[in-house]
Parts: sequence; C-alpha cells; structure tokens
Amino acid sequence: MIAPAHHADVVIVGAGLAGLSAAHRLTSAGLTICVLEAAPEVGGRMSTERLDGFRLDRIGRLLSSSYPELRRTPGLDGLELRPFSPGVLVHSEGRRYRAGEPGSARWGSPQGVGGALTAARALASAPRASTLLGNALDQARLGAALTRLAATPAPRLLARPELPTGTALLRRGLPSRTVRGFLRPLLAALLCDPELTTSSRCADLALRAYLRGGLCAPAGGASALTDLLTASLPPGTVRTGVRAVSVSTTSVVTAEHGEVRCRSMLLATGARSAAELLPGLRVPSFHPVTAFHHTAPVAPLAEPALLLDADRGGPVAHTAVMSEVDPSRAPRGRVLISSTVLGPPGRGLDRRVLRHLAALYGTSTSGWDLLAVHHDPDAVPAMPPPHDLRRPVRLLCGLYVCGDHRDTSTVQGALFSGRRAARAILTDFGIRPQADKKVPLPAAA
Repeated sequence: MIAPAHHADVVIVGAGLAGLSAAHRLTSAGLTICVLEAAPEVGGRMSTERLDGFRLDRIGRLLSSSYPELRRTPGLDGLELRPFSPGVLVHSEGRRYRAGEPGSARWGSPQGVGGALTAARALASAPRASTLLGNALDQARLGAALTRLAATPAPRLLARPELPTGTALLRRGLPSRTVRGFLRPLLAALLCDPELTTSSRCADLALRAYLRGGLCAPAGGASALTDLLTASLPPGTVRTGVRAVSVSTTSVVTAEHGEVRCRSMLLATGARSAAELLPGLRVPSFHPVTAFHHTAPVAPLAEPALLLDADRGGPVAHTAVMSEVDPSRAPRGRVLISSTVLGPPGRGLDRRVLRHLAALYGTSTSGWDLLAVHHDPDAVPAMPPPHDLRRPVRLLCGLYVCGDHRDTSTVQGALFSGRRAARAILTDFGIRPQADKKVPLPAAA
C-alpha cells in the first residue's frame, strides 16, 4: 500500500521494459524511485502466462542476441537466451528450406560478418532453391546484399534514403521472387508487418541485427527480462495494481492510493495509455498480433527452428516448437507449439490456424489441444516512413516519456528508450550519468 503523500525523486508510471530499465539506471545513481504499474504484475506486452506448467508469452516478440541493450542494461546479466537453431526454416510449395544460422558468432559477437552469407548459401544449395531465391544471379545478389548490410555501421544505415521496406528492397536490385520467398517472411517475423510498409531504415536495423546474431528467445519466457529487472531493484520500488489517473511534473494521482509526490515524472506506458494521461502525445497506428499456443502428443518438428511461411497460405506468419527451443516453457515430456498471426482476428480463426499448421508442419493437427490465445490490437507500434527513431523523451524539465513508441518497436528500442530517458532525468538533476558497462550474456545450452 502506498501511504498518502508518499514522496520519491522520480515516479515512473509503467513497469514494462522501458520503465524498469530506466528505474535501474536511476536507482544506481542514488535517486529514490517509485514504479507504478496498473496491472497485477510487471511486464506489459512482455508478460508470460503460466498455465498448468506451461509458460505462454503474450505476443512472443523475437529477440536478436546482437541487440546492444541486452548487454548495456544493468540487471540483465543473468539473462539466458535460447537460440532458434539452426536458424529459420522457410515453407514454400509444400517443402521446407533450411536457411541456416546467420552470424557464426552466437550471442551477438560481431566477429565474422561473413556469417551473414550463411542463410543465402544454405538456401541456394537446397533442392529447388529457385522457388525462393530465383536463379544463380539472383542468389548472388542476395548474398552480396546481406554481406554489405551486416558490415555497414548503424549510422550509415540511418543515412540511407527512407522508403517503405518493400519498395526499398526492390529498388536495391533484389528480384521480387527473392523478396517474396525469403526476405518478406523473415522481415514479417521481425517487424510484425507482413505488408512491409515499415520504414526501410528500421527494417535495415532489424535485418542487420538478425544477420549479426541470429534469432533467440529468453529462457523461461518473455517475462524473464522484466522479472530480472524488477528483482535487481530495491525492495518496494515496484508497486503493482496501482492505476495512475493524472500526472504532472510534481505528482502522480492514483485511483486507489491518492497522490504520490515527486521531483520528476517518467511516463513509461504504451503509446495509447500515455496519450490518455498526456493529451497531445502522438498515438501511432499499430500492428495487431495474435499468439496461439497448442500442445500436441508428439513434437511436429524435432529441432529448435523458427518456421516461416513464404506462400502466405494461411493466417500463421511464423511458428515454432517452443518446448524444443526452450524446454523450461513446458512440463517435462509435454510439447508446446507457439504460433503468431499478424493482423486482426476473424471468424473461424482457430480452425484456420490448425489447418495452416498442419500444412506447415506436414502432419495432422487433429490431436492438438489449444492452451491459450492472446490477442493484442496494439501489440507493435507501426513505423511507416518517415519514422523518427529518436523521438524526444524530455517533454519539459520534470516530465519525461519513454517506450518503444519513442524509438524502434523492438525490445532493443524499448530498452534504449528507457536509457535515454534516464540520462535526460539525471542531466536535469545535475547528476553525471555513469558510463555504460557491457555485461556478458551466458550462452544457454
């Protein structure tokens, strides 16, 4: 319970990735912090439901082990990442093509950018590879483009002309078959944007991260990130079940516990909730996401790979046997299949998903049981061009805002936005921010 007239140096509204990462940096600088979360638990869109021994992510965002903020954020040194290995499988015309593991350096080490060619070479050597990549010249163009992208520093990528991603890929000389067969399903999984309307700069950053590190999932579910950050804060810092109804530079008024006074306020909620508390903030459009979680008598794929659909033959954009990727997400001896549908739900979606999964995995799904369905219409803020990757986090002295809607709509963007907000607050308090220290991420077996 929050006592009336409770005081803190900074009150943070929202206990998602951005708010918790900012809280950790501010407490490390000696400030007293109070984090208020309206939900009964922390995490926001990164929450994980626990059901009969299964751990089911709310929207299941993919991570790249090369995200810099996973190493720079204090409190995440205990994070374990489980790789999708051997990377991705692409389903097309009834066959699955192995795309391999990009980035020979697992867990994000930037050594050997030549590993960026792995995906293109693996696909090119597969039977009927022309189905996905075109002829030999097309495949060579793809390999060269991936190698250049992986080796290009991020500032140079951000200086490129900005276009919708689909248009930019074609204007770079990549054949439409290559874009449709490999890059579109991959980028749809990374950006949750199947139509590739995202800013090409944001897509370049996402694809570069994939090429340099590969895809992974946090051991124990998406909530592992926010749980680690919460556990590393002083006891009592985070208070759940407390809903803010108004905010200012000197106080936050809550529905249940009255006023919480402060010297500064950081709004770290989703974009829509932030605009409700601070009218005038821009609310972007969103990519809706629906996550389906099934269990089956046997694993339909006995490897921890991410399966993409190049043909758009059904509602599922990507799917994985998550109990193979991360055994801690299912009880011993049980199977967990998690699948992502991009777009709004429609009638009969459950049945259409099962039919599509049967085609993707090449097996009957009649014996599969549905564990849970999570739909979020505001899952991922859209990033159409022109997109400002560094929207201001300081609205005025004492009033700040952060979240993936102020940066890029990724885990990297949320963490980086929290870091930017913490630095702005410390600067206004006259405190010199500490230098960031990279922490090692243990490679999970």
